[in-house]
Amino acid sequence: MRTTALTALALLTLTSAAKAEDLQKAVVAGGCFWCVESDFDAVEGVTETISGYAGGTVENPSYKQVVQGGTGHAEAVEITYDADIISYEDLLHVFWRTVDPTDAGGQFCDRGDSYRTAVFITDPAQRAIAEASRAEAEAALGQQVVTEIAEITTFYPAEDYHQDFYLKSPLRYKTYRQGCRRDDRVEQLWGDEARNHGS
Repeated sequence: MRTTALTALALLTLTSAAKAEDLQKAVVAGGCFWCVESDFDAVEGVTETISGYAGGTVENPSYKQVVQGGTGHAEAVEITYDADIISYEDLLHVFWRTVDPTDAGGQFCDRGDSYRTAVFITDPAQRAIAEASRAEAEAALGQQVVTEIAEITTFYPAEDYHQDFYLKSPLRYKTYRQGCRRDDRVEQLWGDEARNHGS
């Protein structure tokens, strides 16, 4: 009887722990989605990242369509996170410090609208947090932040070969990231507050 009771207690504890996990989603655009995935996979509380496309008007766009322009999409990443570990506000605090939010023409060596920065929000609560967070980033930098905050319509996952690219092709990824000087610019802009994991 005692063993059965202990087993039941252990199962109850495991079930409670599983229920305690409060999984939420955030979608951000920060230039190359390979890099955004890499940066956020290293953040405590993030459980999954998916590279994709957001903010456009064409249904189910391809990578080629998006980078050629005209679809309105940005390379974006859908981040699933445990809100019991990291809040949406703290997640955005990290986001600003992984990008150059003062650049209206793209990010780093990647130029064009598809590489713009953006925070895609799902409801008024996220909008309020995102707008306050953007104002905080602007004050911290002492420069205008041009990152858009927009309602998300549909997030389209990118092609399979883009998912976890930094893990699948580490040498190519590292060569690209260093050549693009992403980390150099983020550190120049944010100093000790820079949050990147590409080095």
